Amino acid sequence: MALASIAPNVWTAPMPHVFIGLHLGTRMTIVRLSDGSLFVHSPIKLDDDLKKQIDALGPVGHIVAPNLYHHLFFGEFAAAYPEAKTHGAPGLEKKRSDLAFDATLDKALDPSWRDDLSALAVEGCAFGETVFFHHPSSTMLTADIVENFETSDHWPTRWYLKAAGLHGTPGLSKLLRVMFRDKAKARRAIDQAVEWNPERITVAHGEPIVANAREALRDSYAWLSA
Repeated sequence: MALASIAPNVWTAPMPHVFIGLHLGTRMTIVRLSDGSLFVHSPIKLDDDLKKQIDALGPVGHIVAPNLYHHLFFGEFAAAYPEAKTHGAPGLEKKRSDLAFDATLDKALDPSWRDDLSALAVEGCAFGETVFFHHPSSTMLTADIVENFETSDHWPTRWYLKAAGLHGTPGLSKLLRVMFRDKAKARRAIDQAVEWNPERITVAHGEPIVANAREALRDSYAWLSA
């Protein structure tokens, strides 16, 4: 697994991951903050090579589980970087009582983030996700609210992408719309995120969106107004 720079002080790293038989992969994003520390979003499996790459960027200051589903490798990251502050989505402390969180994402922004990042809770959605916006690079950090797949060599996954409306186009799986329990609240959150006017969006599943990102986010949630 190799870190790839997608913007100044922003890197991503993918890893293979199978979910209910589908080859959807997962992806971590790292942001270097103004104080030089690293903000690790949705951590992936940490091996020696990846750790060396991360350590070359700077000290890990924050490890973030941005929603209720992106926590599988959180514990090993926290163990590898015990000086880092750990942040979990609201409710994750109950779901993963074996993990220790220093802060919950429904609280005020950490002071060391304020010059670099804005955060927004996507309310009305069972993902329990908080999305972030890195102002210096105009990059939005997401986990599950947007996916971006060109295709897949694995035919069941390719079939799923077509059925979900994700084959060759960014968006939210049609099959996951049931996760949105309060469409009005979710619409307000997405509208706020669109107003950030992101130039790129990092995603946990698929490839980062590096062109027409604002339009991709807006179009992904056109159904909320239907």
